[in-house]
Amino acid sequence: MTSSPHDSPSASGPAPDSLRNAAPDNGPALTREEFDTLFDTVRAWGRWSPEDADRGAWNRVTPEHARRATGLVRTGTTVAMALPWNTVPGPDNGRPALHYMSDLGDVEAPEPSCHKDFIATDYHGKGVSHLDALSHIAYRGQLYDGHTAREVVGAAGARFGSVSALGPLVTKGVLLDLPAVLGIDWLEPGTAVHAADVRAAEKALGVTIGDGDAVLLRSGHFRRRAELGAWNPDAASAGLHVDAMPLLAQRGIALLGGDGDSDVRPSPVEGLHSPVHALAITAMGVPLLDNLDLEALSAACAQAGRYEFLLVVAPLNIPGGTGSPVTPVAVL
Repeated sequence: MTSSPHDSPSASGPAPDSLRNAAPDNGPALTREEFDTLFDTVRAWGRWSPEDADRGAWNRVTPEHARRATGLVRTGTTVAMALPWNTVPGPDNGRPALHYMSDLGDVEAPEPSCHKDFIATDYHGKGVSHLDALSHIAYRGQLYDGHTAREVVGAAGARFGSVSALGPLVTKGVLLDLPAVLGIDWLEPGTAVHAADVRAAEKALGVTIGDGDAVLLRSGHFRRRAELGAWNPDAASAGLHVDAMPLLAQRGIALLGGDGDSDVRPSPVEGLHSPVHALAITAMGVPLLDNLDLEALSAACAQAGRYEFLLVVAPLNIPGGTGSPVTPVAVL
């Protein structure tokens, strides 16, 4: 790992020592029984009325949360976090998005000429920045709040936990910029971020994760990709270990995201490919933001000397949708 060009904030607090090892470590391993105990520990079923349950933890965010978040705007600097629309196949883009022109100005009446295009995407992968709604992940056959997945998700879409139930989110965002804390460019794929690392990063960056906040974890994924090339993140990516989830549940977060898909890979849990997805979405009711480009936000936060900001997330209004492509925007 190479040194970072940004000023490191690590002098303001202790860095997460567990991440300083050169060799990636996704452990410790958990059995399914241990995971199930953890799942039950963080489970927030019945927290909201049936009418509001498919918004899950977004119910935490009140107009007061949004009003307070606007107080974080000082310079008005805006940073978008979406990846470019990726139509190129690769090891991290097995289902490329589609984009083609459907009208080159020669279909309709001649004046004024009109140009049109078509886009489509199978976005639940590694190539598109997107939001996971509560219908996206079931564990033991159940969605969040105990709904049986086969009863509420079918060929026509989801009747519970649809992205259309979420609407827009305006709240405080917190960037846990672990490479900045450590003075490195990125965490190597396969590196797990633990609860102790989250606490140490908070102290180093001068932030405190609180009720209704959106937490974004930067591992430096897209800086590594730019310098070393693409790889298969399903096989190896830096992300949260499941032991970080009780802390985030205790803090009452509304949204979790990152430049990966929040899960460390390989998974440390026996027989589960996405345990953080199951804990966040299915147990806690917390939607996820996957595949964010956090490099510009990292630079903007370093320049501003602060790692909290107003965050706006506005998914597409897709009735029955299990998520949506999205461009989250931070305002500092």
